Amino acid sequence: MSPDGAGRLDDPRADRPGTRDYGIPESLEGLLPWSWAVAQLERSLTYWISTVRPDGRPHAVPTWAVRLDGALWFEGGVGTRHARNLAGNPAAVASIHIDEDAALIVEGLVAAHPDPPPDQATRLVEAYAKYRLTRWAYEADPANWRRENGGGLWALRPVVALGWTHFPDDATRWRFEL
Repeated sequence: MSPDGAGRLDDPRADRPGTRDYGIPESLEGLLPWSWAVAQLERSLTYWISTVRPDGRPHAVPTWAVRLDGALWFEGGVGTRHARNLAGNPAAVASIHIDEDAALIVEGLVAAHPDPPPDQATRLVEAYAKYRLTRWAYEADPANWRRENGGGLWALRPVVALGWTHFPDDATRWRFEL
C-alpha cells in the first residue's frame, strides 16, 4: 500500500485511462469519484463476469453479485465454465451496463471462499437481500456456497476499474494497491 494510503480498496487512486485516441481529456478535472462506482456496484443486479478458458479463449457469463468489504462477491456451481476457468487463472473482469452513456468495468483477481466465517456470511446474505424484491425473490443461503453441495462463492478484488457517465469527458481509471 502506498504511504499516503491511496489505492486501498475503498480509496483507489484516480486518473485518466491511458489512451488519448478517443478524446479523453488530459486534465484530472472532472474525474468521477470512487463513491459513484461503489453506488453502481451496490445497486446493479446483473454483472458480466469474464474469464479466460485454458486454451486462451474468453468466456463471459451474467451473474448476480454483491459488493462487500471492498470486493465483488458472486455465487455459482464449482463445475461451471467460469469456476473452472478461475481455478486455472484467477484474473477476471466484471462489468455492468448502467445506461446508454455510462459503464463500469472492474478488473481484478478472484479467490474462492466456499465457507466464509459466520459473521461475513450473515453480511453477505444481507447484501444479497437486494434480490428478494426482484421477480425471482432470491434468498441467499450459505449452505449453497459449500463445495460439498456443488456450489461456490468467489470474491473479485479490484486491481483497476474504468468508468464513465459521459464518455470521454469524465472517463476515469481507478487503481488499487494489492
